[in-house]
This record gives sequence, structure tokens and C-alpha cells, in this order.
Amino acid sequence: MSSLHEAANRQFQRAADLIDLNPEYRKILSEPENEVIVNFPVRMDSGDLRLFRGYRIQHNNVLGPYKGGLRFHPDVDLDEVKALAAWMTFKCSLVGLPYGGAKGGVTINPMDFSERELERLVRRFTHQLGDTIGPEIDIPAPDVGTNAQMMDWIMDTYANVSGPGGRQQLRGVVTGKSVEVGGSLGREAATGQGVLYALRHWCGETGQRLSGLQVSIQGFGNVGSHFARLADREGCVIVAVADHTATLHNPDGMDIPKLFDYAREERMIKGFPGAIEVNTEDLFAFPVDAFIPAALENQITAERAETMSCRVIVEAANGPTTFDAEEILNAKGVDIIPDVLANAGGVVVSYFEWLQNQSGRAWRIDDVDTRLREIIWDANDKVVNMKAELNCTHRDAAYAVSLHRLADVYDRRGIFP
Repeated sequence: MSSLHEAANRQFQRAADLIDLNPEYRKILSEPENEVIVNFPVRMDSGDLRLFRGYRIQHNNVLGPYKGGLRFHPDVDLDEVKALAAWMTFKCSLVGLPYGGAKGGVTINPMDFSERELERLVRRFTHQLGDTIGPEIDIPAPDVGTNAQMMDWIMDTYANVSGPGGRQQLRGVVTGKSVEVGGSLGREAATGQGVLYALRHWCGETGQRLSGLQVSIQGFGNVGSHFARLADREGCVIVAVADHTATLHNPDGMDIPKLFDYAREERMIKGFPGAIEVNTEDLFAFPVDAFIPAALENQITAERAETMSCRVIVEAANGPTTFDAEEILNAKGVDIIPDVLANAGGVVVSYFEWLQNQSGRAWRIDDVDTRLREIIWDANDKVVNMKAELNCTHRDAAYAVSLHRLADVYDRRGIFP
């Protein structure tokens, strides 16, 4: 499989060509500023000692502290995390946050470990990262395979190995925490909420009604399940859903509240009685209005793109569409709302959590949702305007908006020394 980091670079370089980006800024943005790789021991419940490898890639911080999730997955490697960190830089720039991009992870399947083992692993990884993270340096968050509990452990570990002064202010070292220890209301559903706002905006661009849209979703983890729940409330008809255990289809639409509860209880969708199980490849071929990839990267391949029959793809996942597949879909007239725009809701509400931690105040859920919608809507407006100006795709327009802001900041700050 081709390098994911190379694919991420191709995306931004294509937009850089359109806006004639300064070649010096291209060089800077083509590689991460820091690559932190740590190997650390953890004692297992059996008493055995195991060695794990973790990563923290800090792509760029010209706009502010590095920001990005921590992924626990068997496929985590340096190339993947470098790509994800780069996408975070462009995403934060696009939606106007004072953050740079980062990403990290550990190469494990968290399902293979007890909760006690995961706690020891998370705390040791945090200790190993040391002062490479911090509220004004680099701020991790949940991603695939991690959750609010793990963020709580990171915060507690970081606070306890820091000096006694200002420990309450150190809560902002990580976002996506549980509300009880300083997390924000609305954070868990934020990425799915942002995906829905992006889909709603597309409906406005194309004169469609959100209610009644037929939708397929690949991935039913945090993002996919919350998007499904919110879209169902708005009248969308969810006809197909897939996770790593099964692909389900109901042409009349699924009972999403029941599926949501079933998946929470069983930790999978396989066996849900409200739909029939079909082949994985069928998911991509069902005729729908909107397809929502909410799983891992490189899921929409050229072969799958050839079979797809949808009007819009809203990339809830990072990097779900390969370069070759995108060319096929563009030729078919399928709109693609890119990941750096579509799934930015999570980092936006992470920013809100960071602000709340700094100020010592907690926001109401209505305030969070209103401000989230304003930021996502404004970013979509900018992308649509840029798309018209450059006569390009949504993805190229999104990168153009992002790169203009980054270039402006570099122009003003300069390169030191």
C-alpha cells in the first residue's frame, strides 16, 4: 500500500499549486517539525513485562500549540501518524483555531488488554512523553481506540509528575476528558455533530432537503454512531451501516435509537435484529444520497469507487478516500466534503474544553452547540466561496483556505533566525 503521508502531501501540494503557495512554506509543511518515538515497558496482570512502541508526531505549531488525538490500534505506525498530524494542521487552520497539528498513538489492540493493564500503559506512555506535551505545548485528545477515561488518566499522570503549583491549570494538557474532571459537554458527539452540519450545508448548496436523505454509514464507533443518531433525528433515512463485525441493510431505514443502544451494549452491530446482514462490498454499491465513511483511512478504493452510486461523500474519517478513487468519483460528479472540513467538530469542541479549563468556567450545552455550528458553518462558507473562485473541488478549496491562513501567518512572523 502506498504511503499515507505521501498521499497527504499530494493533497496539500495540489491546492498549493492552485494558489501559488510560497515554495519555502511548501517545504516547511511537507514534513513534521518533531517525531517522538518512545519504547516503554508495562507490567501485565500476569506479572510479565512487555515493551510497547508509541508515537507523538508534532507537525506544525506556527498557529499555536500542537493539537491532535492519540490512537490505539494494531496498524499504528510512523507513516500513518505523520499523515494524521499533517491533516490536523490543515484542519485547525481551516476552521480558524489557534492550534497546530499533531497526532500520536500506540501500536496495540486495546481489546486485548484488561482495564488495569490499559491504565498502566496509558500512564507509562504519558510519563515517557514527559514535557513534550503540555497545555501550551501539545494537547492530545481521544481517537480510534481511546476514550475519555484514558484522557483522565493522562491528565492525572501529567498533573502528578508536574510541580505542585498550578495543577488545576494543567487540566488543559488533554481534551476529551470526562465532564467530571474538566471535560466539555457535547465533546463526545462533537465530531458526528460537525459531520451533520457539513451535510446540512451541502444540502443548502445544492437545494436538497436534509429530511428524507438516504444515507449509508461505514463505521459505527463514536463518530458514526453519534452522526447516525443526530441525522436520524433530522429525518435522514439510514439504510445501511457497517462496523468491523458486520454490514447491515434495511431499505426502509433502520431504527437508529435501537441500533445505537444495541451497539453500546454489545460493542458491535452484528446480530442486530432490525436489518439483514449483507456483504461488505454491498455497502459501497447501495444507491443512496449520502455516503459517510466513518472508519479508517483508505477505505474508498478505486475499485469501490467504480461501484458507488451516491451524490455526496462526507468524510467523517481521516483519509478515507484514495487518490485514484477521488479521481473516479470526481469524474462521476460525486461531491466529496473532505475530512479536514467534515470531521473538524471534534477539535473545535476540544478547543472549547481547553478554553473552559483555562478560565475555570463550564459552558452550557446550548453554548457549545451554538458556537460549534457557527465555526463549522463559517468554514463551509469559506470553502464554497473558494471553490467558486478557483473552480475546483471541495477538497482543493478547503486546503486553499487553510494554506492562505498559514501563509499569512508565516508572512507576518517570518522564519527565525
